[in-house]
Amino acid sequence: MFSAYAKLSDKRYSEVFGLDFEQFEVGQHFVHRPGITISQQDNTDEALDTINAAQLHYDAHYAEQTEWDRCLGVSTLTLQKMIGSSWKTFARKYRICQFDSIAMVHPVYGGDTLYCESNIVKTDPLEKESPYGMVVVEANGFNQDHTLVSKVEYQVLIFKQGMHPYYSQPQFDYGLSLPKFSAYRTDESGSLIEQAGIDFEDLEVDETYCHAPNKFVTAHESHRQALRSLNWDPMHIDPHYCETYFADDKLIKGCPLPETYLLGAITACTTRTFGKVVANLGWTNIKLNRHVVPEEHYRVESTILSKRISNSRPTQGIVQAKTQCFDKEEKLLLSYDRTFLVYKRDLGPYRAAGY
Repeated sequence: MFSAYAKLSDKRYSEVFGLDFEQFEVGQHFVHRPGITISQQDNTDEALDTINAAQLHYDAHYAEQTEWDRCLGVSTLTLQKMIGSSWKTFARKYRICQFDSIAMVHPVYGGDTLYCESNIVKTDPLEKESPYGMVVVEANGFNQDHTLVSKVEYQVLIFKQGMHPYYSQPQFDYGLSLPKFSAYRTDESGSLIEQAGIDFEDLEVDETYCHAPNKFVTAHESHRQALRSLNWDPMHIDPHYCETYFADDKLIKGCPLPETYLLGAITACTTRTFGKVVANLGWTNIKLNRHVVPEEHYRVESTILSKRISNSRPTQGIVQAKTQCFDKEEKLLLSYDRTFLVYKRDLGPYRAAGY
């Protein structure tokens, strides 16, 4: 079993990602999840942001005169989504060093949902003293109808066991074998399907999960979120105003994150372990201890406080968890208690949706 968690201490676990070079074998087939639905706006943004002069991607009137009859997806956007969506399996990479071939075999349009699956074609340990080995991967992109849209073959350097600067920390126990910690489920064909989220039955009171990766917010992200939320308070969008307003506070550099965005970003960090949430029911005891500014690093952890079967939804349970966010000095920035619904084992939409 490949584990998605490492044990830090009794009932305390850290989310981890990826496989060591030695864990890859020729013939393995990985099914990456989740997929992603791209819109025409995504397509337009990609073309314009990269100064793509091919109007086929963003001029609908022009595209109607072509054989495609509508705007065609940017090929490299498809490539980015494919490689990006496979990151959890290949998280212990050093770098991709070569693309042997990139083939676009079926058109992609706004509204399509893209999925990626990877076959391990070859492994090479390279020199004995090398900290990583070479893995040759054939990545296949599919749309929502499981029509092959792209085929990519590339070579990637993966750290060997004990060599990755983060996933080789000696204080971590990477040998967890309980099914609830598995990074994959195996289907009848032997494919390894990436998993996220722990079933209601497997969440235990007093367990603590350290979420990964740690969070880092840029000034651009914070500014954009404030504008899109109609939060035009100059405290969040005007650096010159903040320089004056916080002139006596040397800890504040730039515009602080809007409190609601911070809450959303922290909650989003928990979605690996709580990936089988049906819906949030509410937050209580929300405490924000200071302003949080862009360019800060912070980490998030959650502890299970209670759980019970839902009276009105027999296929689901109700879980209450305390989530805490810490800065790089381990000072508490934010904490809250959250109550949410979680699917019970083997229930929910996962198998029907190919998860």
